[in-house]
Amino acid sequence: MSEPVTTLTLPEEIRFGTSSWAYEGWKGMVYHKPYPRSRFTKDCLAEYAAYTYQGAPLFRTVGLDHTFYQPPTVGQLAQYVAQVPTGFRICSKVWEELTIPAYAPHARYGSKAGTANARFLDHSIFEDLVLRPSQEALGDHAGAFIFEFQRWGLEPTRFLPVLDRFLSRLPQGPHYAVEIRNPAVLGSPYHELLNQYGVAHVYNHWSAMPPLESQHRALGRTFTARFVVIRLLTPLGLSHAEAVRKFSPYDRLVQPLPQMRLDTLALIRQATAEQRSVYVLVNNRAEGNAPSTIQSLVAPLLSAEPTTG
Repeated sequence: MSEPVTTLTLPEEIRFGTSSWAYEGWKGMVYHKPYPRSRFTKDCLAEYAAYTYQGAPLFRTVGLDHTFYQPPTVGQLAQYVAQVPTGFRICSKVWEELTIPAYAPHARYGSKAGTANARFLDHSIFEDLVLRPSQEALGDHAGAFIFEFQRWGLEPTRFLPVLDRFLSRLPQGPHYAVEIRNPAVLGSPYHELLNQYGVAHVYNHWSAMPPLESQHRALGRTFTARFVVIRLLTPLGLSHAEAVRKFSPYDRLVQPLPQMRLDTLALIRQATAEQRSVYVLVNNRAEGNAPSTIQSLVAPLLSAEPTTG
């Protein structure tokens, strides 16, 4: 009879992943296969999903950031599904046409720049252009749908009734999560609204938001859904542009954030103690290299389970 082999595994309900995945800076760390330049972004998800740490897959989810700028097609999503294993979940940022009340005065909006957005929180457009293709292509691989609301144009007394009306019309079943960038929205009315519909608050470590623990305290240290979403995006007080300059090409850990890590682990431990599933999505611009940040979070959570080999 063979001797037991120690395998380090995370609980099934905890899924770590990154915000997007096709980074040249990860070559030699996550990516070792040769890719034609035209195929790297299309084909490397399979190697990402197979990447191991301490003998077990490290990434069991991933965030689709590009879906914030354009709804995904069934074909695009099917290509991703073909590259990932059973149990892997794909989280999608929802198209910004549904989450911005007005278009910023930015060239990419063309003639709409500076005008009100008539599609803001239009549930029928969400179902037709975002939810339907995702359900058709992703199936059991569907993770959370993340509605990211920007810092401006979200005065709470006007925003929350509109959000209430939108959430009340959504089909039940999918995991919906709300990410706010305006700290003024945090509080009991927001918490009660999400709790009513079983929608998660996205604990986002981002430039102008309070620390993760402060967000949790503002929400009564209670979760609002059967799942929890944590997104580690940028250091507090550092803009996106500054983070890009500081951390690119994202090939190494530059600036560890000990409190961010401690707060993240506390949220994970509370969630799993309450038998909730957890998505943790890490951006390179949090500490410089998302895979290294994830390894630093996984290490204290790993448990040794004997298996036969």
